[in-house]
Amino acid sequence: MLTALVTGAGGFIGHHMVRFLKQKGYYVVAASRSLPKFSASEADEYFTGDLRCVEFTRTLFNRHFDEIFHFAADMGGAGYTFSHKNDADIMQNSLRMSLNLLSLIAEGNSAQTKVFYPSSACVYPKLEPDSPGYPNCTEHLAYPANPESDYGWEKIFSERLYESYRRNYGINIRIARLHTIIGTDCIYEGGKEKVPAALARKVIQAKNGDAVTIWGDGNQTRSFLYIDDCLDAIYRLMQSDCYQPLNIGSDELISINELANKLIALSGNNLSIEHIEGPIGPAARNSDNRLITQMLGWRPEVSVDEGLKKTYDWIKRQMS
Repeated sequence: MLTALVTGAGGFIGHHMVRFLKQKGYYVVAASRSLPKFSASEADEYFTGDLRCVEFTRTLFNRHFDEIFHFAADMGGAGYTFSHKNDADIMQNSLRMSLNLLSLIAEGNSAQTKVFYPSSACVYPKLEPDSPGYPNCTEHLAYPANPESDYGWEKIFSERLYESYRRNYGINIRIARLHTIIGTDCIYEGGKEKVPAALARKVIQAKNGDAVTIWGDGNQTRSFLYIDDCLDAIYRLMQSDCYQPLNIGSDELISINELANKLIALSGNNLSIEHIEGPIGPAARNSDNRLITQMLGWRPEVSVDEGLKKTYDWIKRQMS
């Protein structure tokens, strides 16, 4: 039986990854600052503590792990990452956790352990409409580096950090640049939620005839990948020999206005959209999946409409 460590197991993707690995027959050790908020963890062992603390992180390494999935990070939606109010915390908190983890893996000479690091589409620089392939984020476009947020700078630095540990200590890394992931058991309020969950909450709270607010003009475009497809792609990557960063995201591009209208249609109410000032992030960004399809044979199976409906229905049940 393979043994896996999942950090950030109290968060959205980490919680789902624990369940996914259990279904694959793994023995799963989970670590996070808190327990999952919406449903119980299926981990065989669950440790609560702060991965910024090397002493706590060291307590996890009293055994061999075949695979490590490091989802613990300081992150959030556009209101958190693009407001510039949390930059120092985002950078230092996430880097401390990665440094603690990597140093302990190197210390244990765990060359056989596969280590997954979830980077982000935020590593990509601002793409101009006249750029080749606009607005698709092809992996090589991350350099020369010029992310639009310090969150993006932390992610691209961490990619280099993991790569340096691969070269110097032989650590068996895997890196994915995740585009926006949607699905059940996600945060939908509190300031760290991503735009699909935030808009779903607003639509659910709205009464017939109300207006739903959107930051900016709503013409900014994104792609949204359902959690099941995300987990499948990460698993395939971990079973491969590919250590170069790969995009994991949907290539089904829609605008934020279109996203809002899809959610309004799910509500069945007559709602309008009001555009207000707020952080919006990049004007356009889409996942270029050509490399991951070539390397792993992976393509998303869940459409944006299907994924949004599952996410919306779950948030509605939680709120009622």
